[in-house]
Amino acid sequence: MLIAVVSVALFKRIHLPPILAYLFAGIIAGPSGFALYSHPEDMHLAAEVGIVFLLFSLGLEFSLPKLMAMRSLVFGAGLMQMVLTTVLGSLAVWVLVETTLSAAIVIGGMLALSSTAIVIKQVTEMGILNNVRTQLAVSILLFQDLAVVPFLIVIPLLSGQSDTSLAMALTLALVKGILVVGMLMSAGKWVLPWVFREVARTRTDELFVLTTILVALLAGGITYAFGLSMALGAFLAGMMLGESQYKYQLEADIRPFRDILMGLFFVTVGMQLELSVLMSYGHWIVLGVVLLMITKVILVRLAASVFAISSIDGWSAGLKLCQVGEFSFVIASLASSHDVITPVQSSILISMGVISMALTPWLVEHSLELAQKLSPATHNHIEPEVPVIDVSGMRDHVVICGFGRVGQSVARMLSMEDVPYLVIDVDPIRVFESRSAGEHVIYGDATQKDLLHSARLEQAKLVLVTFAEADKAKLVISAARQVKDDVEVMVRTPRDVELEALYSAGASQVVPELQEGSLMLISQVMHYAGVPMSKILKRVREERKGRYDHLHGFYPGETTEISYNTADKLEFIHAIALGTDAFAVDKQLHELTAMIDKVKIKSVRRAGQEFTAEDFHERLTPGDILVIAGKPRRIERAERYLLDGY
Repeated sequence: MLIAVVSVALFKRIHLPPILAYLFAGIIAGPSGFALYSHPEDMHLAAEVGIVFLLFSLGLEFSLPKLMAMRSLVFGAGLMQMVLTTVLGSLAVWVLVETTLSAAIVIGGMLALSSTAIVIKQVTEMGILNNVRTQLAVSILLFQDLAVVPFLIVIPLLSGQSDTSLAMALTLALVKGILVVGMLMSAGKWVLPWVFREVARTRTDELFVLTTILVALLAGGITYAFGLSMALGAFLAGMMLGESQYKYQLEADIRPFRDILMGLFFVTVGMQLELSVLMSYGHWIVLGVVLLMITKVILVRLAASVFAISSIDGWSAGLKLCQVGEFSFVIASLASSHDVITPVQSSILISMGVISMALTPWLVEHSLELAQKLSPATHNHIEPEVPVIDVSGMRDHVVICGFGRVGQSVARMLSMEDVPYLVIDVDPIRVFESRSAGEHVIYGDATQKDLLHSARLEQAKLVLVTFAEADKAKLVISAARQVKDDVEVMVRTPRDVELEALYSAGASQVVPELQEGSLMLISQVMHYAGVPMSKILKRVREERKGRYDHLHGFYPGETTEISYNTADKLEFIHAIALGTDAFAVDKQLHELTAMIDKVKIKSVRRAGQEFTAEDFHERLTPGDILVIAGKPRRIERAERYLLDGY
């Protein structure tokens, strides 16, 4: 942990991603460095739990209707990429290396896999999970995770068993796979919603977190017990819960455990790199990495073209998937232990995998830029990974820090009055969703002075801090004062206990929600009770001036703080990207609105332009983004209908 902490801190200072820091920490701690562990492979199972949590989180993003809408990509493009890469890799190994046919096929399959862990983590942090090119990459990754299972079954059987035994084992594995998937999906549909509903009623945060962890691990353990991938079970459990109202809370609860264990996983990957092998076969390893990555990019591009995905999306997805995957290390270890491949071959393949993984964060971050160079004729018609907004001419605007419910409500009202505003938010998914819908949002931490400069705070009229964390609000106030010492800073706080501290930190105005809500209620009560309006307004002004002296304090009760079970009373806005198989494709909006109960289609975004629902009269095409509004359950039903037609 000490090596990891120091490595991450150093790598962040030189603007390199944490994944590389974890790989570096693994090399330092592993057999090629200080050799802190005599058997580093023993850590693999614990590290694999990180992948379980990662796939559980991914499942929350991909509900069953969305996965069904992507079926042609998962079982079409994914199958094509896996087969082509395995065949070409096997032929290359068979021709160039003195080895058996079974070893060549196993090595070809290893080279065909890509890193689910790195790619999903990177695209999630960038907030680009919902665009077409990333969904193509995710579809191929999902099929690759399924394709790992036959390799894990076949490798132990390659040591001298007959073809009949092999066929029987594969048939048995297929039956077990269908059984366990059906069992998990049934439990996810009928049992898990009831479990979480009962847990939520207890209003105990610890129990909710524990239940979330238990469900992820239990689902992974069930598939593992049947000889399948742990990650597959976790993904299925997350996918079924992705349709529940607890989706966002589940994701928030699992995130810290996922990130820590993912760090451990990358450390174990780094431990498997043997510097002695790298020194002996370095030139062949580097040549192999270059040829492999180029070949995989081309094959993904080819698979994308067969399924009518645009050139630039195909190149971009290929650049995201051109590395060797983490499951390749599992296959290498298993194949080596059963003498299917030699230990030297295993070390060479692991070295290729670590090097290709180290290049992946940069390739993912610059995949669109590189794809535009590979396909210059079409890049003018492609939206950037995150829509770009121009802030260069902004003046007299409001800088909104935080784009949760409060920030979005303020922005909506300002927009109605034509008051310019710019939002800073640190949630990548929310930034992508809102920017896809045309909102003026930039990603980043509002406590950083450089970001406030980018938001042109020097020309702003007001800074509004909307998030509930008082300590973070104080940091924003301090940073804003350093950028422009006379700027007006208004802070929202849920309760009045932080009132004095926020004023002391330099806030111009602090608005406690509880007291303001009480004032509005009091005003209405006094009005209906016959108190003159002039007296009511005077009383409200005096209370605000006196910092709500008469409104402090309350009698707490059992239901004072409610953590869960309130989301179904809120109205959400959600952006839906239409894939090639989406039900809504080739239909007009008026054909869809009659079938979507109490959900409003607000706008359609196409090729970087936004059209209101009233002004959009064309038929929908793949790549269009529908922006809808409604309550969570209704939005989920509407998304299912738009993507799958039921």
